[in-house]
Amino acid sequence: MEEPAVSEASFCLQKITITDYCKDDYQYEEVPADDEFSLQEDDEDLSKALQTIQEQTEDAHILALQSVLTSEKSVSEIPEAMDDFFCNFLVRLGMSRTLDCFQTEWYELIERGAFTAKDVGLVPTVYTQNQQLQTENMRLRKDLDSYKLAANKAKEAFLKMQKERDFHRMHHKRVVQEKNRLICDIKRLKAHYASYEPVLKQLTEKYRNTLRQKMLTSLERDRAVGQVTGLQATLHNLESGYAVQSPVTKAAHERKKGLEGPTQKALREARQQKMLDAERSSYGPVKDSEKTGKRYPKDSEFPVDSHANPLLARAKECTQPLKTGEYKLGNTLKVHDLAVSCLAVHPQKDVVVTGSDDRLWKMWALPDGNIIMTGEGHTDWLSGCCFHPSGTQLVTSSGDATVRIWDLSKRGCILTLEGHAQAVWDCSWHSCGDFVASASMDSTSKIWDVNSERCRYTLRGHKDSVNSIEFLPFSNTVLTSSADKTLSLWDARTGLHVQTFYGHLHSCNHATFNVKGDMIASCDSRGVLKLWDIRQSVPIMSVDAGPRPANQAAFDYSGRTVAVASGDGSVKVLYLELGQLSSLRGHGEEEVHSVAFDHKARRLLSGGADGTLCLWT
Repeated sequence: MEEPAVSEASFCLQKITITDYCKDDYQYEEVPADDEFSLQEDDEDLSKALQTIQEQTEDAHILALQSVLTSEKSVSEIPEAMDDFFCNFLVRLGMSRTLDCFQTEWYELIERGAFTAKDVGLVPTVYTQNQQLQTENMRLRKDLDSYKLAANKAKEAFLKMQKERDFHRMHHKRVVQEKNRLICDIKRLKAHYASYEPVLKQLTEKYRNTLRQKMLTSLERDRAVGQVTGLQATLHNLESGYAVQSPVTKAAHERKKGLEGPTQKALREARQQKMLDAERSSYGPVKDSEKTGKRYPKDSEFPVDSHANPLLARAKECTQPLKTGEYKLGNTLKVHDLAVSCLAVHPQKDVVVTGSDDRLWKMWALPDGNIIMTGEGHTDWLSGCCFHPSGTQLVTSSGDATVRIWDLSKRGCILTLEGHAQAVWDCSWHSCGDFVASASMDSTSKIWDVNSERCRYTLRGHKDSVNSIEFLPFSNTVLTSSADKTLSLWDARTGLHVQTFYGHLHSCNHATFNVKGDMIASCDSRGVLKLWDIRQSVPIMSVDAGPRPANQAAFDYSGRTVAVASGDGSVKVLYLELGQLSSLRGHGEEEVHSVAFDHKARRLLSGGADGTLCLWT
């Protein structure tokens, strides 16, 4: 009786077939033979489920056989009485009244002695076995129905997983084809760029040569204008009855011209013009244009590069740098509602200026933090600020692409310099106080003449945003750092590029000189700090303070300590003689944007994104 049921369940399981089809209009490559579907490789979970069902079927079959054997043994050992058999039969059919009548009449006959239980006998074994087999057959049918339902569910799940497999296989092939197409495009673009690279190099070289020729032409033009002006004055004096001997003679300098550079030639012509003006002044007044011989009479003269730095005396008087761990947080001032983006220390007094993303700059007295002045005028966030060497004026740069000069005695802006195409990142004041330098996101830097209120030179050469700019103290050398991973030195008198420093692997955020001017500290967007020897143009030390960006670096006056504003909320202090790097935490987890030492080298100041100014002593 059990074998047909089990075979029928096995037949139901065997009807599950594996199909591999997919309807899609997209044309793909043919699936290789080793990528065909298999239960062991692709649908292990479904295979395990089917195996579990088969095991349960086998266990049920074994239990059924055991129950039949047990029932046969019990029937043979304890036969059922006839009256019990009829009672059970009537109970199973629900004939309760017939059961009552049967029991009443049966026991009355036994009481009368018409017959005894032994006379009636027992129920034949075959009836009992048939009844048990019928019960077992019904149970097996129920099990068969449940197994059929489980098999149908497994088949539906299998078909669903097969469709999902086909879908993911198509998606994978589509992604692979798209990746191959992108790889081909990248290779093609690289080859295209490589074909243009020699042309770009040639154009760059031509551009530099053109700038040099332009500078030489300007010098020649100025010299010619000076000579014409001198000749006109001489002619005027001759007509008045005086004879003036021109101090500029072509024969006297014919032999030296071939050995002079453009800078020496300009200085020589300036001296000659000065001598001419001195002699002409004894013959009567002349016009301003005749005296200067300039196209822009208000232009300032760059000071002579004498290499005399008065700050060196202060550097020698500076005490020994603090040892590791001796910097402590002295005071924390809440100076702005938004992030402090820049700060500048007064060159002579205990005063600091802070610039913020709230478009304001504020002046504070140290160490108490009393506010002195507030400057308002920029239409976007402030990015840089710097004091005039005398401390009477302030220059600020902003995201509104302007540079503003503020007179502190008048408490207002006296000059706005416009010319950059994008946001201005930094600004710096020349030691003579007549020139301001600015660095912009438009990949250029500019040298501004404060007296003539115009741009004297535009420094071009960086291939990405120029993030910082600084004058070498008491010199005409300018230092810039850029997002193109390089540092550059420029001659402010000519606007020409002098030297490039290569070594950073990420965008350079800031670069600064030490007081002596023989070393540069630079930091990049991965927290790497590098120290450079200017004479050899090579890095002499590299310190990894990352991985968060390093936003600004500053030397103390002794030149033995470097402070770095880090993006991890700390100020990194590097002691060069000890070769140790320590961390100062006072801004919590907020980013530190700027650091500076005060003019007496007694304090270290830091400004953070939390709008606070920390004083470290």
